[in-house]
Amino acid sequence: MVRSIRFHATGGPEVLRVEDVALRPVGPGEVRIRVDAIGLNRAEVNFRRGTYVEQPVLPAGLGTEASGEVLEVGPGVERWRRGDTVSVVPAFSQNDYPVYAEEAVVPAAALVARPEGMDAIAGAAIWMPYLTVYGMVQEVVRVRPGDRVVVTGAANSIGMAALQVLRYLGAVPLATTPSVRHRQALLDAGADGVITDDDLVGGIGTLTDGHGADLVLDAVGGPQVAEVVRACARNATVIVHGDLSGQPTPLPAGGYSPVWLRRYRVHEITTDPAALRRGEHFVRAGLAAGAFAPLVDRVFDFEDVAAAHAYVDSPERGPGKPVLRVRRRV
Repeated sequence: MVRSIRFHATGGPEVLRVEDVALRPVGPGEVRIRVDAIGLNRAEVNFRRGTYVEQPVLPAGLGTEASGEVLEVGPGVERWRRGDTVSVVPAFSQNDYPVYAEEAVVPAAALVARPEGMDAIAGAAIWMPYLTVYGMVQEVVRVRPGDRVVVTGAANSIGMAALQVLRYLGAVPLATTPSVRHRQALLDAGADGVITDDDLVGGIGTLTDGHGADLVLDAVGGPQVAEVVRACARNATVIVHGDLSGQPTPLPAGGYSPVWLRRYRVHEITTDPAALRRGEHFVRAGLAAGAFAPLVDRVFDFEDVAAAHAYVDSPERGPGKPVLRVRRRV
């Protein structure tokens, strides 16, 4: 039996429970890991609420991002051995392989080796943000030096990673934020300028000297997409990778410049072995060059998961990724 976090009904953070659950046997292509830290994402908040892209099968576990150590490998697994320190990347359904637990069974294909010298907390915070950004700026489009790239809703783990990645590629990163509270953190992360949401079109126009955005990495979605499209240069790309607004995202109409509007999920990279391998090498190169540094916002204890979920969904959340720390029972 291992301690696991589950919920028996959808709802607020109070539905989360820490329970002893029997871990199923390891099957072909799977590994069992000791979980040391868990990366927290809004996807889990929406899954718990019943508002995610898939519905939870109750009682449900949750989570797709973690770091720890391999304890057992199943038939057909060749890359991993007992004792390997690894991170789990989002590449599967939370219904099938939940990782909010002391131990978890996960697909071997969803593991990457934790960089040497990196602790478990950072190991749970690094891969999802940087792989998400890698997919947008190297696989969906190829960012060029000098491209003016707008990162909306930038004061979170993906946004902060995007600013670092764009700097690394020689682009000009511009960050948007609902308020000026995170302005300095965004500038420190690499933003060339910071725009508040109440003046998107004007702010983007000013900071690009009237050229407009060549690329927008949009975490917000909803009606705001029409504004960022209006602020784009001709033949720009707008990639909607999040839904922070919680509202439908309409296809903008009217007299805009020709813009390519696309939706994107990190699973496009993490479920494609070749793309994941390329992304892994890209992230490791950025780490080795000192260009990437995972930003951990707050660390919560495993038992404080309800407070952690409330924080993930709070407007007071800081830049970076919140993480759950799993301590072993004595």
